[in-house]
Amino acid sequence: MKIAIAQINPTVGDLTGNAQLILEAAQWAINEDASLLLTPELALIGYPPRDLLIRPSFINAAQQQLEKLAQQLPVELAVLVGTVSPNHTASQLGGKPLFNTAALLMGGEIKQMFHKRLLPTYDVFDEHRYFEPAPTSDFFTLKKPRSEEIVKIGVSICEDLWNDEKFWAQRNYSCDPMKDLSDRHVDWVVNLSGSPYRAGKQKLRKAMLNHSARRYGIPIIYNNQVGANDDLIFDGCSLVINGSGNVVKSLAAFQTDLQIIEWDFKTSTFVGDSANIEDTQLLDSDDEIWQALVLGVKDYTRKCGFSKVVIGLSGGIDSSLVAAIATEALGSQQVLGVLMPSPYSSEHSLEDALDLANNLGISTQTLPIESVMNAFDSTLYNLFAGTQFGIAEENMQSRIRGTLLMAISNKFGHLLLSTGNKSEIAVGYCTLYGDMNGGLAVIADVPKTRVYSICKWLNESRGREIIPNNVLIKPASAELKPGQFDSDSLPPYHILDDILYRLIERHESVPTIIEAGHDCQTVERIVKLVMGAEFKRRQAPPGLKISDRAFGTGWRMPIARGKDI
Repeated sequence: MKIAIAQINPTVGDLTGNAQLILEAAQWAINEDASLLLTPELALIGYPPRDLLIRPSFINAAQQQLEKLAQQLPVELAVLVGTVSPNHTASQLGGKPLFNTAALLMGGEIKQMFHKRLLPTYDVFDEHRYFEPAPTSDFFTLKKPRSEEIVKIGVSICEDLWNDEKFWAQRNYSCDPMKDLSDRHVDWVVNLSGSPYRAGKQKLRKAMLNHSARRYGIPIIYNNQVGANDDLIFDGCSLVINGSGNVVKSLAAFQTDLQIIEWDFKTSTFVGDSANIEDTQLLDSDDEIWQALVLGVKDYTRKCGFSKVVIGLSGGIDSSLVAAIATEALGSQQVLGVLMPSPYSSEHSLEDALDLANNLGISTQTLPIESVMNAFDSTLYNLFAGTQFGIAEENMQSRIRGTLLMAISNKFGHLLLSTGNKSEIAVGYCTLYGDMNGGLAVIADVPKTRVYSICKWLNESRGREIIPNNVLIKPASAELKPGQFDSDSLPPYHILDDILYRLIERHESVPTIIEAGHDCQTVERIVKLVMGAEFKRRQAPPGLKISDRAFGTGWRMPIARGKDI
């Protein structure tokens, strides 16, 4: 029996478009003589749908689209479709109004429904807000083509496989669907998934699935969504693992993929050569993050209805990396770089920005801002009289640039890409309504040290200079006043980033961070800066998530709070 795995890229809320993706995959599956087609979690409505799920009209439309899809699919093909379905007992027994569902479509109708049992509520997940957990796990059966032999296929959805206490050393939920399916003696388990990307997650996911397959002696087909929706990136990397824990099929990372795997009824295993399988998923960490960010920019731009982007080019490393990512994602003709020199801009910064644009093949515009600065100074002269030049005047330059970039965005319909990195956003070393302007913050979850690492990797991997060498070696500077460097305000980035990693991702206390070898006053100052910049982050554009803890959907810190936190 042949099983088709459709690692597709749905768009949230695009019921018609997502159904078409499934129909196209179904036609391919029929051409490959497949008996069953698998789609990812919530493939019909897109993941994560968030508060679209509280709109009755959307749920009704999804149900109608599912019924229509069942009639349109080839009658000889069984298709497992990720969708939502109403919880009809909610009004009588209480509970949430919806289930996160895998619907089995076959013979022109909806044959069976399977509901997600484990509903995550950590980080970016908030599924208890919408869904009722299913009480039990279930399976369906398929006949072998031209035979009476059957196979029992257990169904699970994403988090249902993330609760093995022997792998995690604890249980996060009261039940383990994988164990329950094993007790029901299924031949193999499918998992429809919408598992967001973070750096290193591919290795963890593979190890977890390997452990579960070996523990229960049950093969697993894990089908993950690919693509990006808002701040979340989905890496795909679907897997087929035999009961021995060996990978017999691995789908591509960060791109759509359609693959066939064959179930052997005689050996009760999936056909594949685990010893010689090419691992297309495990990448160098910089390569992995680069591909994730490229996919994030490409999908965010396309799914939000933009075709071109605009970027402020300062000659610094952050804007250089964002421009390189945008060019890779969209093509050089779709990227506009804008240089906005002030009297404090160095000559080499302009040269570096132009060298970068030349290396990437993108067009540029130069808009000097000195005359605009003079107009602001004149307007504020009486009010600011008798005060020293300071942060207000420095930020004015950034806000002038932000206004010009937004004007270009509004005039020509370009998406403005913000260029701030995680280190700066964490401590507030950025200007609200200035360099924070934009529709997407591309590297908002990338620490400064990683920015340098990715830029060096990019040059090495391409075998030529993409990011100008001078950008890589010169001291970082906002160039908002004479002789200004980032090191005037912040500790060296390798120190800052380690403190931020411990504080933000590992949730370490101030004493613990100090015990790790960091200076007491530095740690206390950085923590104070992080806490004080929350109001800025609340107004920032969405940023692509590539770490365990990003300043986005999963970050829910209060702005007004006591000093003892």
